[in-house]
Amino acid sequence: MTFDDPSFAMDRIKAEIADSFDEELEMEIDEGRLETMLADMEEHPDREQLERRTYFRELFRLQHELIRLQDWVVHKGLKVVVLFEGRDSAGKGGAIKRITQRLNPRVCRVAALPAPNERERTQWYFQRYAAHLPAAGEIVLFDRSWYNRAGVERVMGFCSDEDVEEFFRSVPEFERMLVRSGIILVKYWFSITDEEQQFRFAMRIHDPLKQWKLSPMDVESRRRWEDYTRAKESMLEHTHIPEAPWWVVEAVDKKRARLNCIAHLLEQIPYEDVPKAPVVLPDRVRNADYIRHPVPEDMIVPDRY
Repeated sequence: MTFDDPSFAMDRIKAEIADSFDEELEMEIDEGRLETMLADMEEHPDREQLERRTYFRELFRLQHELIRLQDWVVHKGLKVVVLFEGRDSAGKGGAIKRITQRLNPRVCRVAALPAPNERERTQWYFQRYAAHLPAAGEIVLFDRSWYNRAGVERVMGFCSDEDVEEFFRSVPEFERMLVRSGIILVKYWFSITDEEQQFRFAMRIHDPLKQWKLSPMDVESRRRWEDYTRAKESMLEHTHIPEAPWWVVEAVDKKRARLNCIAHLLEQIPYEDVPKAPVVLPDRVRNADYIRHPVPEDMIVPDRY
């Protein structure tokens, strides 16, 4: 059987398509493993899950639409910023992964800034975030953002009350300035219940592959649930403005949260199909004196699988 054989070509095509889905399937298997691992926990909450077939069908459909949106952003030179905020383990990272999974990393990138260093602490608060804003034809997803000041910094005592008050005075003007400059700004808060965070933290504690996600700060945030609630309510009250409103994603069911968030994001930016010239592969140039030399055996990765 050769490549020119139609059945061979179809088998190759099917295998390639299946392989392109494997990353999402692997993540799904990983999450399912965690659910099974903790199925016998006494305090396991009632967890109604979106039907798997429906989830995959809709996810792949929405990811196709995200590619169309990406092409439109590049075509029109749009500048898009999406903020993802929420409590620890709320599912922000999982949603971001599904958004970026099939997009061009040169167009859509993630900004996940670490804690500020000594020099950054002396800068204008928004300065280090402004450095990551998009140019024309780019989408930037902030996995946490300047709203750290209204959340973790405030609750954990990393800033003063005066710092917080100044932030609430400045952030509406900062965001209005971004919008006036032509940036499309979308802000999401991922909302989970007290019981759901308890469950997700327990999953991380019991799973060696996930324990790195549970930092000492996360553990302390669990104790300060009510402080974070008050901080969130104050943040929404001060920064929910017409130019850049907050959108709350109900995130107890991770699958529904991802689909709802992506579908909503697609509705925020009107887009159309971008005209594309057909791509035709040219015939490869073949030279009579070309010789492909073998790779030395000691350079080849061992074939263990």
